[in-house]
Amino acid sequence: MKDDFDITYKALFRKYYPNLLFYATRLVGEEEAEDVVQDVFVELWKRRDSMEIGEQIQAFLYRAVYTRSLNVLKHRNIESGYIAIVEEINQKRVEFYQPDNNEVIRRIEDRELRKEIYDAINELPDKCKEVFKLSYLHDMKNREIADAMGVSLRTIEAHMYKALKYLRGRLDHLIFLFILFFLR
Repeated sequence: MKDDFDITYKALFRKYYPNLLFYATRLVGEEEAEDVVQDVFVELWKRRDSMEIGEQIQAFLYRAVYTRSLNVLKHRNIESGYIAIVEEINQKRVEFYQPDNNEVIRRIEDRELRKEIYDAINELPDKCKEVFKLSYLHDMKNREIADAMGVSLRTIEAHMYKALKYLRGRLDHLIFLFILFFLR
């Protein structure tokens, strides 16, 4: 009985292998077609004790190649989706750790810069501080500030001069960043 299966198996392999290979190539491509067909024949060999080879063997082989090809295609889609996700994660990781593109570092630097500027502003004499805040933080014109405070335009200009002179000296190491901060 075993010898009969061996002979039949070899005959089936010789008869159907080329056509099954062509069929699998059309389904999964040349790279994996041979593996698909060989897997089908290996599975047939494993089931030799429980399987009878009859008239429907051709349909069985083609169906088995088709099913195995679908499994290969599904695996390929899952694998390429996984690879795409891994590449995206790696790209985000690279972007996160690049200081030029790191939003977190920029926010921390902005916060530290803001704190240093506000600390310097709060060190100004009260009138200078009030005039400076109204001008730069509330976007008021010198004339509007003078009217609101009930003082002359010249007084406001003097307070602004005094405030800017103090801040330039206090923040001279940050003057470029200071300009950028207020231009935002």
